Amino acid sequence: MAILTLDHICKSFPVADGTATTILQDVSFSLSRGDTAAVIGPSGSGKSTLLNIMGALDTPDRGTVSVNGRDIAMSDENERARIRSSDIGFIFQQHHLLPQCTVLENVLLPVLATAKQVSPAHHERAVTLLGRVGLSGHLNAFPATLSGGERQRTAVVRALINDPAIILADEPTGSLDQASALAVTDLIVALAHEHDRALVVVTHSHEVAGRMGTHYALHAGTLTAI
Repeated sequence: MAILTLDHICKSFPVADGTATTILQDVSFSLSRGDTAAVIGPSGSGKSTLLNIMGALDTPDRGTVSVNGRDIAMSDENERARIRSSDIGFIFQQHHLLPQCTVLENVLLPVLATAKQVSPAHHERAVTLLGRVGLSGHLNAFPATLSGGERQRTAVVRALINDPAIILADEPTGSLDQASALAVTDLIVALAHEHDRALVVVTHSHEVAGRMGTHYALHAGTLTAI
């Protein structure tokens, strides 16, 4: 059963002359638990727009977006915010860690979006996941003391802390050197498989895309399986 479905998605943006530029044209896509998919395309091809629509950060002009059978394209902002917090984990190119918070505190921040306080279960999950990614010795470290790969691994754990069904990654290794990029990519894929999560990675890197189970190209607003 598909956990994420996009059906005939269209999206345009207005330009200065009063016309509109089509970014996505009749895009359909589906993903089930345990699936990993890469969307490849050059800068400006609409990859981030597509990911934002998948993640309820943006809405399409036409078409439906379903998460766990719910049409999030037609949901109000409060419902989309709830879905983002509970069902979707985001990993971005920049780690977006808060410099004044420790590694453990940064990982636990999304919990506060859905709960009044951090429970012992969430704390245990955070410590366990940080150990899984090799950061057991850095729980109380601040981001400035970490390497780029360590900061991105922290961001990966943060994306998983609320146990989302879907992980969306937007150029998650774009700021890393090649060796670190592939190591972080392999880690994201391994965690997705271990926890039976659906994973979509948007990238321009064919090496990163090669780690995914299925591959799509986004060109001129059209998504094509490759």
